[in-house]
Amino acid sequence: MMMVVVAYDVNTEEPAGRRRLRLVAKACMKFGQRVQNSIFECLISTSDLLILRQQLLDIIDDSKDSLRFYNMGAKYSGKIEQYGVERHLPADSVMII
Repeated sequence: MMMVVVAYDVNTEEPAGRRRLRLVAKACMKFGQRVQNSIFECLISTSDLLILRQQLLDIIDDSKDSLRFYNMGAKYSGKIEQYGVERHLPADSVMII
């Protein structure tokens, strides 16, 4: 498993853009957790990354929207600095639902 940060900017000036924004967020939620408005941290396998990337590329309008993937690798914990209020759970901790 590796940590991948997904950042996106969707043009929401028209209704279709607002729909794309919701679809991008919904797809990202299947693989990770939101840490900022348009940023998700995903602890993900290589095969799931390929699936997520393709789903997002199918959703966005590449003439209006932007999408970035930052591969933090398997040893990501030392690469992340957090200041202020932490609004998410550590990706590698145990969660009981």
